[in-house]
Amino acid sequence: GSAASQGTFEDAAKFAEIIFNCTKGEHSIDALKAAGKQNLADKILVDVSNPLDFSKGMPPTLFLVNDTSLGETIQREFKETKVVKTLNTLTCGLMVNPDKIAGGDHTIFICGDDAPAKQKVISLLHESFNWKVENIIDLGDITNSRAVEQLLPIWIRLMVTLGTPDFNFKIAK
Repeated sequence: GSAASQGTFEDAAKFAEIIFNCTKGEHSIDALKAAGKQNLADKILVDVSNPLDFSKGMPPTLFLVNDTSLGETIQREFKETKVVKTLNTLTCGLMVNPDKIAGGDHTIFICGDDAPAKQKVISLLHESFNWKVENIIDLGDITNSRAVEQLLPIWIRLMVTLGTPDFNFKIAK
């Protein structure tokens, strides 16, 4: 619409209060460097990216696994940025419209080192994207992005088996 604008990664980072990293995982660090460390400092970065390696075709593997993650790598590289990992375990249509399946009754994970930043992202997910607060599970610090990134290999296999990306995980207790 008329309020839309375009610009560089740097322009977007200067302008934004909260930044979403939705880049292909292998390019995330370079894209964020192009945004400028100074422009990301003290801001919340919602990391949606995944460390998927398609170099050997489908299904992909992970290029970071076990003792680190892309979320942690981003946090180490951009120490002054409040990295919050979420929304990386489902397709983009469900990210912004959880009601598309199961009446919105499914789970999203969140993790990061800054508690107020996570709370702000939880509020954003609830108020702007319509996620039910009770379906958002805070896993703790940014090292937990290892676990949510490692869900991607099963997610991709489920997508192929189910023939659709319109599904999600539900944690029942």
